[in-house]
Amino acid sequence: MLQRHPWPETIEEAIAIQEHLRPLVITENQLETVRYVAGVDVGYNSADSVSLAAVTVLSFPDLQLQQQSVVRSPTAFPCIPGFLSFREVPAVLDALENISLKPDLILCDGQGLAQPRRFGLACHLGVLTGIATIGVAKTRFIGEHSEVGLERGSWQPLLEDGTIVGAALRTQTGVKPIYVSIGHRINLTSAIEYVLRCTPRYRLPETTRWADRLTAG
Repeated sequence: MLQRHPWPETIEEAIAIQEHLRPLVITENQLETVRYVAGVDVGYNSADSVSLAAVTVLSFPDLQLQQQSVVRSPTAFPCIPGFLSFREVPAVLDALENISLKPDLILCDGQGLAQPRRFGLACHLGVLTGIATIGVAKTRFIGEHSEVGLERGSWQPLLEDGTIVGAALRTQTGVKPIYVSIGHRINLTSAIEYVLRCTPRYRLPETTRWADRLTAG
């Protein structure tokens, strides 16, 4: 199921990989019945030399934890804006290999198309695994949007150079919006719907909350 490629050592090599893999991103729905959703998160030790990757698989739509995996591995790439996937995806792939229950959809704590080269962490992970993915970021990286209504479910398109690259979405009434973007094998409308269904009580998806608990120790 999982594919890998040689991991870059320089920014130039990383850009070349992004440019090579970006055309493989599918921005249309290729989802069938979603029975399991997964969250991924990565933390680091104090020296930043070891990555702690967590994958949690929840049943859908009731969002009950079914499986989890935590893997420690050497940190693969420096912390450079726009290249988060090269830092986190190797450890996430290791954690996914320990999961026997294949998720139908992965919600990533990071960007998808809402990235300067339109190939964020969610796109990268989706292309390498073949699993549908959504970027669900706590903060905006690129683009601008109009004011989002205060009610849960309100959203505004995130625009970069006149192109819609994602959405600013209010998952709970009165809380700050989060930023949703296509990762792979899903369109933006469906991505927003699934994120809302995974955020019944809190600002962040239950998938992200479970994974974050594991990387926080």
